[in-house]
Amino acid sequence: MNIILASQSPRRKELLNQMGLKGFKVTASDADETISEPLHPSHMVEELALRKAKAVRAGSDEDDIIIAADTVVSLEGSVLGKPSDEGDAFTMLSALSGNRHYVYTGVAVIQGDRVLTGHEVTTVTFRDLEPEEIANYIATGEPMDKAGAYGIQGLGALFISGISGDYFNVMGLPIYRLGRMLNELGLDLLALAAE
Repeated sequence: MNIILASQSPRRKELLNQMGLKGFKVTASDADETISEPLHPSHMVEELALRKAKAVRAGSDEDDIIIAADTVVSLEGSVLGKPSDEGDAFTMLSALSGNRHYVYTGVAVIQGDRVLTGHEVTTVTFRDLEPEEIANYIATGEPMDKAGAYGIQGLGALFISGISGDYFNVMGLPIYRLGRMLNELGLDLLALAAE
């Protein structure tokens, strides 16, 4: 049995290591991430995580455990994914300035015929941002591969005045939720870490 992370995200790899999962494989998913109908962010991230997991499962063994996730930011009913360019990042960060938003991460875990999906939502509040500091942040390159154009685990933390919910969810992988899902499949992470 292999554990396969269906993601190239360095943050998700780091979080799996933090959970005590060693020796897992990483396989990028080529799943279609187009959503043609309007979905609530919680349904959207679960659907996209499931697509990613199924795409990777196609090339794996029956007893392998596939883990996939998808994260979006929701602000006043609008969904913010990864910025398409620096101008898009500036627009996103300007909209988040001084506001509360919600970070949704969907998780899918597949092993054989067992398919588990779920999501977490975390509330994040930004302080008021000056245009110059937004521009300086974008110049670091950090926001370009992150939903909502910021990373809570990096320089983006300088913008956050409050958080309610799972911190790791904002990083892109809700450790609590994933741990419970893996436990349902019979993986005791603490017992594995103690070996």
